[in-house]
Amino acid sequence: MAIVRPFAALRPPGSLAAKICELPYDVVSTEEARLIAAGNPLSFFHVSKPEIDFPPDADPHQAAVYSRGRNNFWHLMAIEALHPDPHPRFYLYRQTMGSHVQLGLVATVSCEEYQNNQIKKHELTRPDKEDDRVRHIDILSAQTGPVFLTYKARPSLENLFAPIVASTPDVDFVAADGIRHTTWAVSQAEDIQKIQAEFKEIPALYIADGHHRSAAAYRVWQNRHGGGDCAFFLSVIFPHDQMQILPYNRVLKDLNGLDPAAFRQQLLTAGTLTSPGAPAPKTKHQVSLYLAGQWHSLIFHPHLIPASNPVESLDVSLLQNLVLKPLLNITDPRTNNRIHFVGGIRGTAELENLVNSGKFACAFSMYPTCIEDLMSVADAQGIMPPKSTWFEPKLRDGLFSHMI
Repeated sequence: MAIVRPFAALRPPGSLAAKICELPYDVVSTEEARLIAAGNPLSFFHVSKPEIDFPPDADPHQAAVYSRGRNNFWHLMAIEALHPDPHPRFYLYRQTMGSHVQLGLVATVSCEEYQNNQIKKHELTRPDKEDDRVRHIDILSAQTGPVFLTYKARPSLENLFAPIVASTPDVDFVAADGIRHTTWAVSQAEDIQKIQAEFKEIPALYIADGHHRSAAAYRVWQNRHGGGDCAFFLSVIFPHDQMQILPYNRVLKDLNGLDPAAFRQQLLTAGTLTSPGAPAPKTKHQVSLYLAGQWHSLIFHPHLIPASNPVESLDVSLLQNLVLKPLLNITDPRTNNRIHFVGGIRGTAELENLVNSGKFACAFSMYPTCIEDLMSVADAQGIMPPKSTWFEPKLRDGLFSHMI
């Protein structure tokens, strides 16, 4: 059973949403956020990344930074750039990225279900990143960045949402990156009850993106002993068949002492190598390699794929276990500075540029991890390798906040 709860969101008026709402705090660097927010005092980066209001050499984790974020948040409320809804409700949030459209339910979900693994995880978290968001939630007494959840699609929910999204939206804007964001409030008691009843038939929710946000919300709930509204955390919940996962590609600084010809020869232990190959792999269990100015296709040997293990059979695991570790001596991709990760949104041309610049020796273009594989790993209580998925489009911070 998935418990979803309506809440009285703090949100911007439609006329200001485009100026306020920003990408998630952890998608852009401090310098990128500083440039985006320049000249825009309404930018939500002043709340989610308040270090942009300090000199570049300032410690982003000093108490004054979190206090500035709280003051900026209060200021947006004081000038009514953000205002609270009078009654708890659900919201629908549609994102349009080119031909791709996804429609999610904005709701709060249960910290207790998170604790009991009814909200399923697939990634490890870093304590320092958790600590940062715990401090941010605590000082604001609000969750301002939603967790990106998914569930196994139910046509009955889509039918329930259809007449709502046919009405006039509350917010509708196209962000600077070309992605359209449209929202509706669900305030009718009958609709709210039907939505809750539908989710009670859903056995589990899955974290797609936002493991640090959810872990931090859970810790605040523990620290506050369940006081206030902190027993629930802010989420946007999408059906699994609307999710769009892009690849998370890899670039390597060197070939571990091998020349390109020797490296290609050693790759034959992992799979069949075809040259020239396509920049993007066409199917699962295939990767593309950019090396010495040419693309190659590597298809992993079937007998090396542990089909019964949902984690070890992922393409990112096969690359790590059959190539990066034995051939290039990348034993821990989380900490090794010889490997870097490039989100698929940047395309394969970015991989070519990085290698052609001489800063990197080769690049691996991955086939996207599918959402069914993510769910299988989470069902098995497994942990996916780092940088396995890149979800697009990204949710916008500041569009909904949950006061606790």
